[in-house]
Amino acid sequence: MSASFSPFSLAIIAGGRSRRMGRDKAFVELGGKALIERVIERSAGLGQAETILITNQPAQYAHLGLPMHGDILPDKGSLGGIYTALARAKSPDVLMLACDMPFVNTDLLLYMVEQCRDDIDIVVPRVAGYPQGLHAIYKKTCIAPIAEQLAANRLKIIRFYDQMRVRYLDEADCAPFDPLARSFANLNTPEELAEAERLLAATG
Repeated sequence: MSASFSPFSLAIIAGGRSRRMGRDKAFVELGGKALIERVIERSAGLGQAETILITNQPAQYAHLGLPMHGDILPDKGSLGGIYTALARAKSPDVLMLACDMPFVNTDLLLYMVEQCRDDIDIVVPRVAGYPQGLHAIYKKTCIAPIAEQLAANRLKIIRFYDQMRVRYLDEADCAPFDPLARSFANLNTPEELAEAERLLAATG
């Protein structure tokens, strides 16, 4: 990792009610390993200043050995988790990852870090035109606009993007690192988990 990179924090967002999965997604096993453990392992070598976990259930996650922070504003969904991570992180740039993305790609994440320059507030991949807001880098400059959204109970992650300087990474940008866009596969249902098991068995 280049010494010219600005220090950044990694925040893993372990919220969500997992209704469709029927259990806590973070601890659903894929190939005999919990999804959140796969995210932690795959993102461990990025050179981040810290890795923090955003969760309102610290007892369940204590065994992971990561610093944990509960939502500053409860019941605000993923946007509330992003807000908490930005407020609690030590670094001005924070890479956010959902806890149920077991195929995150180290090379793609490093490329995203490279794109996070002084004149950019958000670096976010876009798949089929849709920004992947829980696989993105946010600067602390986003805190105030997010706070306004939360106060108005407007909880869609991308709703404040038009106020920020955003570097979108489209499929062509991501393809050299992750040609099948596996990074953005988050597992919400037993059927998606079964498909991920097949993919893991076929490709590792």
